[in-house]
Amino acid sequence: VSSLAIYLAEDRVCLQMGDPENPQLSKDGDIILGGIFSFHSSWINRRDTYMHKPLPLQCIRGFQYAQAMLFAIDEINNSSDLLPGITLGCKIYDSCGSIARGVRASLALINSQETIFKLSDKCTKPAQVQAIMGESSSSPNMAVATVIGPFHIPLISHFATCACLSDKNKYPSFLRTIPSDHYQSRALAQLVKYFGWTWVGAIRTNDDYGNNGMATFIETAEELGICVEYSVAVFRTDPPKKIQQIIDIIKGSTSRVIVGFLSHLDIDALIIELSQHNLTGYQWVGSESWIFDSHTAAMDVHHILDGAVGLSIPKAHVTGMKEFILDVKPLNSSIEELFREFWEALFDCKFEDSVSTTTENQRECSGHEDLAGVKNTFTDMSLMPIFYNIYKEVYAVAHALHDILSCNNTCNKTILQHIKKIRFKTKEGDEVYFNENGDPPAKYEIINWQPTENGNVEFVPVGLYDASLPADRQLTLTNRTLVWAQNSEQVPVSVCSEKCPPGTRKVLQKGKPVCCYDCLRCADGEISNSTDSISCVRCHSEFWSNERRDACIKKKEEFLSYEEMMGALLTAASLLGTCLTAVVMFIFFRYRRTPIVRANNSELSFLLLFSLTLCFLCSLTFIGRPSGWSCMLRHTAFGITFVLCISCVLGKTMVVLMAFRATLPGSNVMKWFGPAQQRLSVLGFTLIQVFICLLWLTISPPFPFKNIKDFKDRIILECALGSAVGFWAVLGYIGLLAMLCFFLAFLARKLPDNFNEAKFITFSMLIFCAVWVTFIPAYVSSPGKFSVAVEIFAILSSGFGLLICIFIPKCYIILLKPERNTKRNLMGKEGPTH
Repeated sequence: VSSLAIYLAEDRVCLQMGDPENPQLSKDGDIILGGIFSFHSSWINRRDTYMHKPLPLQCIRGFQYAQAMLFAIDEINNSSDLLPGITLGCKIYDSCGSIARGVRASLALINSQETIFKLSDKCTKPAQVQAIMGESSSSPNMAVATVIGPFHIPLISHFATCACLSDKNKYPSFLRTIPSDHYQSRALAQLVKYFGWTWVGAIRTNDDYGNNGMATFIETAEELGICVEYSVAVFRTDPPKKIQQIIDIIKGSTSRVIVGFLSHLDIDALIIELSQHNLTGYQWVGSESWIFDSHTAAMDVHHILDGAVGLSIPKAHVTGMKEFILDVKPLNSSIEELFREFWEALFDCKFEDSVSTTTENQRECSGHEDLAGVKNTFTDMSLMPIFYNIYKEVYAVAHALHDILSCNNTCNKTILQHIKKIRFKTKEGDEVYFNENGDPPAKYEIINWQPTENGNVEFVPVGLYDASLPADRQLTLTNRTLVWAQNSEQVPVSVCSEKCPPGTRKVLQKGKPVCCYDCLRCADGEISNSTDSISCVRCHSEFWSNERRDACIKKKEEFLSYEEMMGALLTAASLLGTCLTAVVMFIFFRYRRTPIVRANNSELSFLLLFSLTLCFLCSLTFIGRPSGWSCMLRHTAFGITFVLCISCVLGKTMVVLMAFRATLPGSNVMKWFGPAQQRLSVLGFTLIQVFICLLWLTISPPFPFKNIKDFKDRIILECALGSAVGFWAVLGYIGLLAMLCFFLAFLARKLPDNFNEAKFITFSMLIFCAVWVTFIPAYVSSPGKFSVAVEIFAILSSGFGLLICIFIPKCYIILLKPERNTKRNLMGKEGPTH
């Protein structure tokens, strides 16, 4: 050991430890491109004794990717437009899906393969490759990008979609030709929302691709009102116990839609477990990693994923690529060992000298088998969009190299900077460019798994998603009929709670997500006219909610009308009183010269009958729709006519008292209260009320008013008093005159007269006062139109009381007892007749 150290010190050289990492595929050229693909999907298990140096990993899908890269290189080399006079070569390594092997391959690509070189070169050599076509998965690319980032060597991936790789602070040299999951996750959430699924389960691959993609999906889903019932992570190497836990979660869930953000390897492993438990009937929503993978579809023999929908890279066609990929025989000359292994797997045969285990009845490989009759994952071209991405990667590097070689010495020679700025069109017409994060424009096809009659699955495009369009036009679906889980043509329903119909609002269930709620009927006067309303809207003050609580309808306007029964009865009573008053007036006029009519100032009697007629008629102004003139007329007409009426009664009462005083010796009182004074008293009392009414109408008159407070479901059309003082002043003045009249009539009730009118006035005033005393509380407490009816009833009652008590007894004598209608009988000077 010491001699070796001296040797190294003297010659000043570096020794690379370990065996050199050789590429599985290589092609000579002036400029070398690197490639890291997974030719194998699993390791061949072996038992290490740790007594010897470990053998290289033995692990056997990435031939198609390698072929696509070789096709693009050959096409560029055979073209005179790009890099004329310069040839591209490549070194392609097999990472076997291992992060460690991917890192080793990247280090091998950027370092020399010499085992010993001079120390003057600082133990490093200039990079051997200008760019690396990266791995398919996100996690290996993150590791590789971290390693080669400081060297500014572009790493371009065709299938790594994790949004985390867009972070240029961590991964400055990473680019890709497939859209970032930043867009895919949001597109999946919009797709779920489009079909009305608000209650979903979520399964993700437990790596950077699945964890980051699902985190973005859940964040977007919450913004769109979608709830995730459960979110579990799975990896293909998980123990059976963990897989069983996931199965139990799915069985115990109520959601019928599962969003699978999974790699194709993990969904393949999961399908096997789901099939064993017969978990069919779920609607799957898939990411681009597996939704258009024919190998996954072939494994789904129990139709677990039938009807699945998801996002895939748009279909692509590159002239000549399919034929190139399927022509694998030229590989035999360069990598015989790998070619033989691939050939055996492709045709399910064994070469005669193969060291691998031969199964019973397995035929021998001749090396001349024809691919035309073979159908497997290699001959299936469903992954052509991914191959096209690799094709675009190589061309992007070529365009960047072309720009560098075409510019003068002053331009930036860093290929990474040129790749970020390139913009070109492929021969198929597709534009290729990268944004500031190294990502291409995000466009996806929406794929639907539709089973065919022979039991296979057809990936049917049913829509498009373009993130470059406005938000409301990014997601579009065609008119093609979709097939759902269990071959149903009806869109599955997956909600925690059924939609709340119009007329109800959502009330969250305690301790549950926002998608779980109860539907509570809107309160009176509130509506919701949309489905799943979170609140009810109160109707305008003049509107009310209908029975279903989904529309505001105009409140019914209520007032005392002539058409309704109560209004008709009161109108009839008013007209009856008017007619009776007219009849009495006619009788008095017909017998105006008889003693009983002349006995107590017939002039006041006729004026009283006229005022009673007005009282009966003024009650009609209270019936019907209130208006400005009717509101002012009803109260003022009522106040003035009643004062006129009471004034006449008061005058008649005073006449009775004065007449009695006039019969006393030496009394000359009648000359002070003759007809002229009686007219003036009536006029004076009435003018006071007119003055009060004028003040009321001038200061604050009554006006029509819509009362929306007393009743919630209807509008009461009524007359607001305007000035309450004016109203109560009118009533108070009427009451004052009535009390005075009652007091005077009470004093004259026992005067010596056969027909003492004061007695009847007393009764009429008693009725009048009783009616209006009870009117006040009844009026205040009566709701709506009933308060108007109470007022009309008080007017009619007091009017009939005056008419009946004062005039009906006289009409009785005039019509039925004419023998008593004499002066002597009225004076009480006729004796009894025999």
